[in-house]
Amino acid sequence: MATNLRDEEDDVSSDQKESSPSEGRSKPNVIIRKDGGLVAWSQVLGAFCLSFTTWGIVNSFGVYQTYYENDLLADATSFQISWIGSIQAFLLLFVGVLTGPLFDRGYLDILLVSGSFLTVFGLMMTSICTTYWQVMLAQGVCVGLGSGCLFVPSLAVVSSYFTSKRAIAIGITNGGSSIGGIILPIVFRRLQPRLGFGWATRIIAFITFALLCLATATMWSRSPAKPPRALFQPSAFKKLAYTLVTLGIFTGFIGLYIPIFYIQVYAIARGSTNVDYAFYLLSILNAGSFFGRLIPNAIADKTGAMNMLVISTTGAGILCLCWIRINDAAGLTVFAVFYGFFAGAYVSLIPPVLVGLTPDMNVIGTWMGMSMFVAAFGLLIGNPVAGSLVKIEEKRFVSGQGFAGSVIMLGALFMLLALITTVRKEKSWKV
Repeated sequence: MATNLRDEEDDVSSDQKESSPSEGRSKPNVIIRKDGGLVAWSQVLGAFCLSFTTWGIVNSFGVYQTYYENDLLADATSFQISWIGSIQAFLLLFVGVLTGPLFDRGYLDILLVSGSFLTVFGLMMTSICTTYWQVMLAQGVCVGLGSGCLFVPSLAVVSSYFTSKRAIAIGITNGGSSIGGIILPIVFRRLQPRLGFGWATRIIAFITFALLCLATATMWSRSPAKPPRALFQPSAFKKLAYTLVTLGIFTGFIGLYIPIFYIQVYAIARGSTNVDYAFYLLSILNAGSFFGRLIPNAIADKTGAMNMLVISTTGAGILCLCWIRINDAAGLTVFAVFYGFFAGAYVSLIPPVLVGLTPDMNVIGTWMGMSMFVAAFGLLIGNPVAGSLVKIEEKRFVSGQGFAGSVIMLGALFMLLALITTVRKEKSWKV
């Protein structure tokens, strides 16, 4: 189980220091390094597993979207089916407004156990679903609630263990979502024709269960429990850079997942590839995302996370607009790799940017939770809007593609304004 370890003063050297056990618990002393070490990197391992089983599942929804449209929920429209994945992703972020302060108050154990149960239970229930509303409640609501309990705590724990290496540590953590997005669609695609939808989904649930057990066993909170505080701190939005970044995250998330949900459907409807290869496009996109979560984060440690976030958001928006003119297998493959790279960078750079804007590490969960709360509504509306714009039977996707690219570029504009504001205040380009 996760345990609370007392945080020592920030100026203690990185050689070693002992942490006192949380109040009321008897735990052995452990060595904690300020910017690395066995304990710190074990948190990265645990958070990697959480990322695999939260964002990794969200990033895999495209394979379910395609399967539902052609088989289990063939009577439902793309607009209706996209609500399942959108609500799952929405709840992942929306619940952050609750889990952030709960983490701050020392409830990491409860969040890990309850989130793990809801995620695995939701997947198991999805495996026996036969109707649209059953799938909505199991995969959309239950898995989404479970993921929401796990997302913000994983980032907050890792952030508290690192300083100069924070961006790369969070990049590795978020790499779990890319690995999940690579493996889970392939697992489903290979097993579903042989074992059926039910067992393919149950095997994914077993994989999820194993990884969540590992995460629960390895993750420790470095900070002691803190006194209750408000779920929101409205004063945070008085900081212009924080407000602009939050708006940028919101608008960016409206369009970011549209290619992830629809690239397979697009390839099959337009006849750009055969059905088999179309299913692998999602894994290819997530493979690009893996490198996008690592390389820009490593560079961000030298150049500043906000600089890299502006570049990544702009790159994703431009590629989304270029998608309109791509119709063949080779072009879609190149698009998937590069879009995955920039989209992965976008998602993984958000936490270090928010951490950098937070004035007090004791409220990092609350500030991050507030931003995720706002961003959640972007995820909620983006894919259903795209589902209403695309006309699969008529092979018309241009409206959805243009919508996705435009809102991502709007998000890049907000990020750029936040960057200019921060540079003027800090008198440095490394922000």
